Amino acid sequence: AAKGPAPHLKRTGSTATVKTMLLEWCRARTRNYQHVEVQNFSGSWGSGLAFCALLHSFFPDAFDYDALDPGDRQHNFALAFATAEERAGCAPLLEVEDMVRLAVPDAKCVYTYLQELYRCLVAKGLVKTKKR
Repeated sequence: AAKGPAPHLKRTGSTATVKTMLLEWCRARTRNYQHVEVQNFSGSWGSGLAFCALLHSFFPDAFDYDALDPGDRQHNFALAFATAEERAGCAPLLEVEDMVRLAVPDAKCVYTYLQELYRCLVAKGLVKTKKR
């Protein structure tokens, strides 16, 4: 009998590698946005502005980023999630109320949402990926 994992189950990158790449992508897309410094998948997303900046970098006509208030978390999350759903076709995997209730967002939830957003942007042809 064959030993080791089935060939069709082999991964091309570890989870840590994928997480690092996604974080670097988010950091690069939001680099020049005021009040945003993406360092992780939790506290960096707490005001909702990182989500807004990420979406604004793809859809600059969707809203006026400079008019956003870092303290208005409810509005920022609602705007970001609605824009992601309308413009990118991203499923609403996060609830505004849940995000506002937590002082620091759950890293697993944020990571999962960003993976889905990335997948949707790739599907729309807005993010280019390297061919394997």
